[in-house]
Amino acid sequence: MLKRDDNRRGWRPATELVHGGTMRSNFGEVSEAMFLTQGYVYATAEQAEARFKGEEPGFIYSRYSNPTTRMFEERMMLLEGAEDARSTASGMAAVSTALQCQLQAGDHVVSARALFGSCRYVVETVLGRMGVTSTFVDGRNLDEWQAAVRPNTKVFFMETPTNPTLELIDIAAVAEIAHQAGARLVVDNVFATPLFQHPLELGADVVVYSATKHIDGQGRCLGGVVLSSKDWIDENLHDYYRHTGPAMSPFNAWTLLKGLETLPLRVKQATASAARIADYLADHPKIARVFYPGRDDHPDAAVAKKQMTGGSTLIAFEMKGGKREAFAFANGLELVLLTNNLGDAKTLTTHPATTTHKNLSQEARDQLGISDGLMRLSVGIEDTDDILEDIEGALKRV
Repeated sequence: MLKRDDNRRGWRPATELVHGGTMRSNFGEVSEAMFLTQGYVYATAEQAEARFKGEEPGFIYSRYSNPTTRMFEERMMLLEGAEDARSTASGMAAVSTALQCQLQAGDHVVSARALFGSCRYVVETVLGRMGVTSTFVDGRNLDEWQAAVRPNTKVFFMETPTNPTLELIDIAAVAEIAHQAGARLVVDNVFATPLFQHPLELGADVVVYSATKHIDGQGRCLGGVVLSSKDWIDENLHDYYRHTGPAMSPFNAWTLLKGLETLPLRVKQATASAARIADYLADHPKIARVFYPGRDDHPDAAVAKKQMTGGSTLIAFEMKGGKREAFAFANGLELVLLTNNLGDAKTLTTHPATTTHKNLSQEARDQLGISDGLMRLSVGIEDTDDILEDIEGALKRV
């Protein structure tokens, strides 16, 4: 029999990330238990009936819910300030589920155009096949959000900071426009992390994460999570989730619980390093421009100061020599790894135009500022001087 740890006393976020949501079995384990099971045994047929009717709390099937995945969801709820949550197999499963569960043929979505390539594919192609139309806007331009509203607009969607150019969108202002139109706002908060930005407090209705990124943050597993009010989960997500099966593996949930324990330490170290590296790159003669929300020269610095409590672990910068110099820089790195992931304990870099955003048209990339010289750097927790020396050495080889 699982017993919830009820000893919490209004803990602060770093403490919640170690202890929040914990349920213990009769063995009294210190580390959260991993329940690798598909199904659950009922004491009586009457109990099974009551569980399926929702008249008795308890687990039915791990596609619906599982003790380990539920602990992960509850810990994320405490961190995010959400009433309920559902974990998913990946970040893209979280995005797809959060959008599809509340839309049907004839509905309309307004989305910021600066999106991760797969997110744009879901909005433009997957939802389009469902008969859902979409309009893409410059997320920073509030007039464009307002002008895009139609009588059948049901959802606004954005990521902020954006991938990969780190644009920032005023969440509170867009939420107000959405709610005036009778629509809900869904925010992908992965770049900000749940430590630096709280979309629900700013008026968003639904928040999604790729837990693969900072939450695991150690390159071990995939995961995602959707967070919202209990009413929204019950009315929109609950049945969709149970019947379509985007559920997270209990093993991955256990791994992510371990990742949450060290999330503040890792993000704090990576952000401090990112700030130093951004300053170094901004002064380098081979760099055309740097995008970092923690710098005053960021185009959206005022929005960053308004809704974020930290800079970010991500930096974008543009090489003056275009693709040739960007590739030479990437190939000259020794410590920094060339890969398309982000939010890891290791420092990583990628060339968005040929990897994460390669499927966008040249016109779309130009609109988003994804030039052939743009590099995205995800800063890890190595010694800052070692990262800087590696970057300096690579730039010298360009």
